[in-house]
Amino acid sequence: MIRSFSILLMLIFSCLLLIPGETMAQDKKKKRDKQKKSVQIQSDSLLKIKNDTIEIKIESDSLKVSDNDTTINNQSDSIVEQEEIISINYIDESNRIVKSNIKTVLLHRDGWDMSPPLMRYNTDEKLLLSFDDLDGDVKEYVYTIVHCDAHWEPSDLRKDEYIDGYYEDFIYDYSFSLNTIQPYTHFELLFPSEDLEPKLSGNYILKVFVEEEDSLCFTRRFMVVEPKVEIEGKIKQATMIKDRNYKQEIDFSINTGGYRIVNAYKDLKVVIIQNGRWDNAIRDLKPKMVIGNTYDYNYDLENVFDGGNEFRSFDIKSLTYNTENIIHIDQSYEGYDVILRETGRRTFKVYKTEDDINGQMKIKTENYTITETEAEYVNIHFFLPYAAPMVDADMFIIGQFTDWRYSEESKMAYNYKRKGYDKTMLLKQGYYNYHYILRYHNQSVGDVSFIEGNHWETENNYTIFVYNRELGDDYDRLIGIKHINSLNE
Repeated sequence: MIRSFSILLMLIFSCLLLIPGETMAQDKKKKRDKQKKSVQIQSDSLLKIKNDTIEIKIESDSLKVSDNDTTINNQSDSIVEQEEIISINYIDESNRIVKSNIKTVLLHRDGWDMSPPLMRYNTDEKLLLSFDDLDGDVKEYVYTIVHCDAHWEPSDLRKDEYIDGYYEDFIYDYSFSLNTIQPYTHFELLFPSEDLEPKLSGNYILKVFVEEEDSLCFTRRFMVVEPKVEIEGKIKQATMIKDRNYKQEIDFSINTGGYRIVNAYKDLKVVIIQNGRWDNAIRDLKPKMVIGNTYDYNYDLENVFDGGNEFRSFDIKSLTYNTENIIHIDQSYEGYDVILRETGRRTFKVYKTEDDINGQMKIKTENYTITETEAEYVNIHFFLPYAAPMVDADMFIIGQFTDWRYSEESKMAYNYKRKGYDKTMLLKQGYYNYHYILRYHNQSVGDVSFIEGNHWETENNYTIFVYNRELGDDYDRLIGIKHINSLNE
């Protein structure tokens, strides 16, 4: 009996010794679960990618961490897609205004304000850059240039290889607005200067910023051409029967003369743009036929553009009377408001010849002498009647004054009360051209025909750019440019 009782006491004592051990094991398990849960919580938090301003929220189920990298399941594909979109949009982003106080940025040949930003290599030709700062004060604006390839991506060159002089320089020339309701400071730069000029031909982006390059204000494209080849071209009605009433065909040839091209199918790059648009540009056409020194590009399908329609316009050079397409001009102590005439779709209307400047703008005031500093800034009210909003697309106002870009500044909003798209923009006095262009969410090219219609008879400007990468070069030379008008073959 005593022996049985001793055995029972020993068993009870052993159980008591085991309980703390089990509690410690459960404690460790709870800690591991807690750590696992902590990792799970971290995987659901906001992930900041060190790529400028991209922030992506990760909501993954698993997170695998190693010493050198972090792999995020279920979201890596979207991050890659985002990086690809940023890369694709570089062409669009190379001509833009970043700061809202910057308005009316112009870059053209000095003495010819309707010319493209183009100058010949190794000549005394200069470009004139001008812009307004609506803050109305004086800032130390600095500029630099970046050499780009035929696709407007930065070339693999050091700055000293394409810049002669300092890498950066100040914009010294400025003047204040006179007697305007909206005060502003007008800046100008004659480029190239003695302190900074390009060494090479090709595409360039001019960047303007305040003090540091990180504080970017705006960018502008310009080109330096060294004529090495001759380009002959003509514009005609499209060859394909289905396109004959709607599209224009650009046939052209390149004569190299004594200029040697090693591999035309690899090194020669051709780009064609319509008016000032880059979203619908035709790129990388290959020669259809080579006969001696002549490269022929007489295609039937690859080199056609939508004819579109003549541009809409409005004239605000004077604010004392209503011009064509203007219903009313309101003036108050806060400024001017110009109400444009409501004109709807032209999709199915018969083509009508109208004079325009093919999407450009002409800054001018008729009320005063000095346009640069005496022209007023005016609120322009656009309205496009449309029965219901588009679900899978956005409506944009496209022209030189919106930098030909599909951006928040050019996107219209649907007004349910008025049943149409509207937009108000602050513009300087002058004459303006524009189109209403629809762009679907999954596309990068806008559809001009949806609102404006499509006619092969439309008068358009076309520019052919020819680039070549010579043997041993790390950049694309711009060796030829041809401007063609559809009415002046």
